[in-house]
Amino acid sequence: MKSQIFHTNLYKKIEANILKLVNSQPVFLSDRTASSPRAVGDAVQMILSDNFRSILGEVCQDYNSDFARRAMADLAFTDNDGLYYLVDVKTHRLDTKFNMPNLTSVERIARFYEDDKNHFVILMVAYLIQGTKIKVEKVHFVPIEFLSWDCLTVGALGWGQIQIANANVININKEYPRKKWMLELCDVMMDFYPSEIGKIKERIIYFKKLKQRWENKRV
Repeated sequence: MKSQIFHTNLYKKIEANILKLVNSQPVFLSDRTASSPRAVGDAVQMILSDNFRSILGEVCQDYNSDFARRAMADLAFTDNDGLYYLVDVKTHRLDTKFNMPNLTSVERIARFYEDDKNHFVILMVAYLIQGTKIKVEKVHFVPIEFLSWDCLTVGALGWGQIQIANANVININKEYPRKKWMLELCDVMMDFYPSEIGKIKERIIYFKKLKQRWENKRV
């Protein structure tokens, strides 16, 4: 079953409402917190947690924002069709040159997407700081499979960590088929793992030589 949110223009309305909501907030930053991306991110996430159910409106059935910091997502809800959405909130300050946010592990997304009713959604809030006031310029609210692989990369953490290569460049493929995206993920990982094996072999050789040098040292 296709999502009534992401296979209509409803997700665009949600994006617009999120932008309006955050920009309409009274000043919630101080001189100190305005310069901290983490503090800004925590504050924006709190605002969204408190208001997200009302932003979703009648499409939302069950809603939950009680997640641990290291959980896969920050918000979750079920829609009228029984589809389940995990939402990962990300913030990005636009005047920073480089930002490479982690999204999720390849193992987690592979297991989560074994159920076609599940959707892993990225909510990216891109902003500027004007004094102690946040000004949201752009919001992306899309399932991970709408993110083109030309703006994603995989980091060497655990099974592999899907990352946005540069948060200033996010390419969206509207209504991209999940099957096609997951097949591309498999291709990416089948290229990624052999290169990691090569790196590990080099490191093994390095530490063998290092051990020999230390064995030959006089105490």
